[in-house]
Amino acid sequence: MNDTAPANARVLVVDDQPPNIRLLEAILTPRGYDVRAASSGKEALAAIDEGDVDLVLLDIVMPGMDGYEVCREIRGRPATAYLPVVMVTASGDEQKIKALEAGADDFVTKPIDTSELLARVASLARIKRYQDTIKRQSDELSSWNQELEGRVAEQVSQIERMGRLRRFLSPQLAELIVDSGDESFLQSHRREIVVVFCDLRGFTPFAEASEPEEVMGVLEEYHAALGDLIFRFEGTLERFAGDGLMVFFNDPVLCDDGPARAIRMSVAMRTRVRGLAESWARQGHDLALGIGIAQGYATLGRIGFDGRHDYAAIGSVTNLASRLCADAEPWQILVTERVFSVAGPLVVGEDAGIRELRGFSRSVHAYDVKGIDNARIVS
Repeated sequence: MNDTAPANARVLVVDDQPPNIRLLEAILTPRGYDVRAASSGKEALAAIDEGDVDLVLLDIVMPGMDGYEVCREIRGRPATAYLPVVMVTASGDEQKIKALEAGADDFVTKPIDTSELLARVASLARIKRYQDTIKRQSDELSSWNQELEGRVAEQVSQIERMGRLRRFLSPQLAELIVDSGDESFLQSHRREIVVVFCDLRGFTPFAEASEPEEVMGVLEEYHAALGDLIFRFEGTLERFAGDGLMVFFNDPVLCDDGPARAIRMSVAMRTRVRGLAESWARQGHDLALGIGIAQGYATLGRIGFDGRHDYAAIGSVTNLASRLCADAEPWQILVTERVFSVAGPLVVGEDAGIRELRGFSRSVHAYDVKGIDNARIVS
């Protein structure tokens, strides 16, 4: 039988008789055990509290606290409830039964048989090592679980933030803002923006004459087609309102080519919706696209209430774009004079005259965008 001590096993010998302690030290120390001594029950409990102990060799008969009381005290403490205890009994089955009832794991009788003592101590010391390993692994697992919970909470928070941002930003811009952790742009602020407003001509009579499923099918195709272009040109989507759609540029991400980008996106939208309109026409639906574009200052930021927020632009520039859109003929893109001039020579268009728009006291000089001179596009 292998009676070699587990590496650095610490044994606390508790006995009020010094010769008995020296005997046990003489048996255990040469086998590699780290033997510590206590001459009373209180001293033993204090030693257990102060340092790591792998096993207790506990004499029964001691003044003050006897071995039974000490064992019950060890078992009553959560930190030492499973600490191996070997009771040293004088003789008799009665003491052995009381030792087991007190919580002892094993016992040896006096006079001590060296081989028996070493075998029992080695076995229980190994069990203690297993217990320590299990506890360490349990603590590590608990720590990993806490770390995982923290990471999951952080990822859920990022997903929620990403979901909020992707409602009005392109995926790449939403990801950039989430990674930076900066949502200060959601606070109210003033900035010059370029607003694009578009809707479907003939949508109201179409919706009145069609089944709801048909209307939803057309809107699904329409929104998917325009949404892809909004993301491609990195516009900020403010809202879908049935067939109406509003996008703006230069907020929250600044861009120095807002008018040109807005027009290029609008021309691409018109081309794409023309393709859809051909399919809709074969189904008996007469639908076309109208677009209005304006530039001006607005107040931007988060609006709404707890649990439901949107990112919005407030100002006359949004109304101007909407009125131009309403005034546009089917497949026409109407822009203000300022947008047309700032966009530069890449825009192919013609003067659309002076417009009197509802809600505006001053007339508006509009231009009709025919297309884009692709040879002039740098990127």
